[in-house]
Amino acid sequence: MSPQQGKRASAHGGGRPRGHDRTRPGREPAVVRREDLRADCSACFGLCCVALPFARSADFAHDKPAGRPCGHLRDDFGCGIHARLRDEGYRGCTVFDCFGAGQKVAQVTFGGTDWRRDPGSASAMFAVFPVMRQLHELLAYTTEALDLPAARPVHRELRRALARIEELTRGDAESVVALDVNALRGEVNPLLLRASELTRSRVPGRGKDHRGADLMGARLSGADLRGASLRGALLVGADLTKADLRGADLIGADLRGADLSGADLTGTLFLTQAQLDAARGDASTTLPPSLGRPAHWARGGSAGGVVDA
Repeated sequence: MSPQQGKRASAHGGGRPRGHDRTRPGREPAVVRREDLRADCSACFGLCCVALPFARSADFAHDKPAGRPCGHLRDDFGCGIHARLRDEGYRGCTVFDCFGAGQKVAQVTFGGTDWRRDPGSASAMFAVFPVMRQLHELLAYTTEALDLPAARPVHRELRRALARIEELTRGDAESVVALDVNALRGEVNPLLLRASELTRSRVPGRGKDHRGADLMGARLSGADLRGASLRGALLVGADLTKADLRGADLIGADLRGADLSGADLTGTLFLTQAQLDAARGDASTTLPPSLGRPAHWARGGSAGGVVDA
């Protein structure tokens, strides 16, 4: 269940095709547009509410096995408690992002036929979704890397990687499920790392290396983290108030409950909306122009939530 699902599905009618056409044989791979890497729940079939499991915790009020629809999923594939997700104990839903994989599976892989009308497709559709989500995440990071001028030395390889991943997303259900996504990540991650290094080398400051560091609950208020590598760092509950994170690499960093009040996130690399949604912040937090200020920041509510990876 995604934070957008109830709002968008109720506004547009969940699961309606939105012009996503299956690639024909011999057709050139489609250009990857940023809007295609954002969740469009009106063109999905509530896949994150069905395909993925929930574990009862601070993030989910109930257990739910993979393949079983959430009890709050409506007939139009919208969320029945969208406006109350945090209050009802579903904070994990509010920080999930499929990077546009939902509509790709619904409208391209399965041609716009939903699992309710075609129950025989359900198991295959639910198996494809988590794989497609990982592919779309890679597309999002690769697209961002191509927008970095300093990463020009690796742009050619990045473009090749982008074209290859996009082609893989347009395979049939069987071929997508059979993909070794970990191996693919192993090929793409060095390019993303090189793009990061080239870009961060131009950022003033020491550019500290905190890659994979355990900084859970760390007191980093006012810290100079310009150009730092925080790739995969554990920053759950960290105090990052008024920290200078300009140009820092935050790919895969766990920001659940981290306090970003007053922090400067200008030019951060590979920061996602889901990471922001999992954190805390305020009106004085400086954000990259491509990301929005989470609604719960204004309320001062705690964040939390688990981002599916």
